[in-house]
Amino acid sequence: MNAELIAVGTELLLGQIADTDGQYISRRLSELGVNVYYHTVVGDNPDRLAAVLRLARKRSDLIVTTGGLGPTYDDLTKELICREFGRKLVRDEESLARIRAFFEASGRPMTENNLKQADLPEGCTVFANDWGTAPGCAFVSGSCTVAMLPGPPRECRPMTDYRLVPYLAARADGVIRSDVVRVCGIGESAVEAMLRPMMEHAVNPSVAPYCKLGEVELRVTARAGTEAEARALTAPAVEAICLALGDAVYGVNVPGLEHAVVEALAAKKLTLSTAESCTGGLVAKRVTDVPGASAVFLGGVVSYANEVKQNVLGVPAETLAAHGAVSPETAEAMARGVCRLTGSDVGVSLTGIAGPGGGTAEKPVGLVYIGLCVRGGTRVSELRAGSVNRGRDDIRSLAATRALKLVFDAVK
Repeated sequence: MNAELIAVGTELLLGQIADTDGQYISRRLSELGVNVYYHTVVGDNPDRLAAVLRLARKRSDLIVTTGGLGPTYDDLTKELICREFGRKLVRDEESLARIRAFFEASGRPMTENNLKQADLPEGCTVFANDWGTAPGCAFVSGSCTVAMLPGPPRECRPMTDYRLVPYLAARADGVIRSDVVRVCGIGESAVEAMLRPMMEHAVNPSVAPYCKLGEVELRVTARAGTEAEARALTAPAVEAICLALGDAVYGVNVPGLEHAVVEALAAKKLTLSTAESCTGGLVAKRVTDVPGASAVFLGGVVSYANEVKQNVLGVPAETLAAHGAVSPETAEAMARGVCRLTGSDVGVSLTGIAGPGGGTAEKPVGLVYIGLCVRGGTRVSELRAGSVNRGRDDIRSLAATRALKLVFDAVK
């Protein structure tokens, strides 16, 4: 199946918001073995949207639209799709009841224009929206499947996961299974070099790398008649990848690094605390994003100022005077101090220069020291994350990722 994604909204063309929906849907469709060949962005203009739909219908088996399902006059996606595909718009009473209930629960009056959100193509499969008001839908016309999703990412992503993907999977021939191997500590080019023979010859299962800041994700996808047959195809490939990459692999089919850290701490019945300077609490934020983190995370200190490092974490004044805030000695003292302060088994600290200013030849922008204290034993790792194309946010994010990986490696 070949797919085309059409994002509808003038605000996208004006650069007011980015089309993150398209990126997310593309990745989810790839897991189903769907080839996404085109991404199109079109404004809230009837003639241009109609032209885009006619072109997409000629070249794609699956059209997925995002946006244009709201209550305002310029939300025209459903109307134009119905016109182009010869469908009537009919009111779906169940969707209308859900919309009314949404407004009643929120204590807001429902205006008349919200009624149009319950108008859907005749004979379509309705995608109930548990995250907003506008329902999505899908229908088949000849050899083309058309699906419509709301535009706001907080609605579009769960609608993709819990409505669109099951709808398409139920209509697919056989079973498609994907396993995700998550890697941290080596870059994409190094991963590719180590796995090139496997990736070049992999067909079923296929092996596809995806790179994000500080991490690499390897998706192993197989198509088979049954789930058991698909699993039998992916399992040896996953095992081979883990063997080749060793300790750089932090998990298979885990949502992310912070989840792996929380699970590893819980399995060992260990607790964690953080002492952060340059990252400003980012490590603590990522850990506490994980449901159940309260069982392992005791707390954190954002010790941006030297006075806080000294008076709260107990970093000796002579250490700061002799070595500076950005130093292995200070990072070690911070990690020890937060363990002492909170009573945690594991303490991780970060102190560095996130930029854009403040760097020197000796201590450039991007230099970060990460201290780790595990039941009294300490060590410090140095990260040099600065480069011409890395800004403050990237440096902080890379440092937080490296800190989480050090914690994971220490307690796994």
